[in-house]
Amino acid sequence: MTREEKSLVIDELTAQLADNANIYLTDISGLNAVDTSNLRRACFKANVKLAVVKNTLLEKAMEASDKEFGELPSTLKGNTSVMYSETGNGPAKVIKAFRKKSEKPLLKGAFIEESIYIGDDQLDALVDIKSREELIGEVIGLLQSPAKNVISALKSSGGTIAGLLKTLSEKEG
Repeated sequence: MTREEKSLVIDELTAQLADNANIYLTDISGLNAVDTSNLRRACFKANVKLAVVKNTLLEKAMEASDKEFGELPSTLKGNTSVMYSETGNGPAKVIKAFRKKSEKPLLKGAFIEESIYIGDDQLDALVDIKSREELIGEVIGLLQSPAKNVISALKSSGGTIAGLLKTLSEKEG
């Protein structure tokens, strides 16, 4: 690979790092062609991008990036694959599901919305991370709950304010 080619790859990796808030570093070495193909298929279905990268080029891209990767560059040893995803727990779910049949991929580390996770032992914690949409759904559910109480109280009280107050006071009592 020439210097110009390396520079282009570093620029592309830097752009990928900038464009993605959720980045997983994994080790998929040792997977045969069929397993690698199945992993890529699982990633595609889960809307996760998977790319095998050279450690030195990824490290330079991390240095060139505006993001603070903390200890993550120290995990760049051996074979490294990068998983990019819109959701924080998407790649973790793919890895966990895939590991029911195989020992790989191993999680080296992850960068999730500016938080750093190092080591394969973090996989369960990453699976449990709620996506932005899930959190918004929970907040909306919590906000709708009092409104539903008022609506049901209105219906049961005949629609009058006095009836509403009476119904609500009976519920609290």
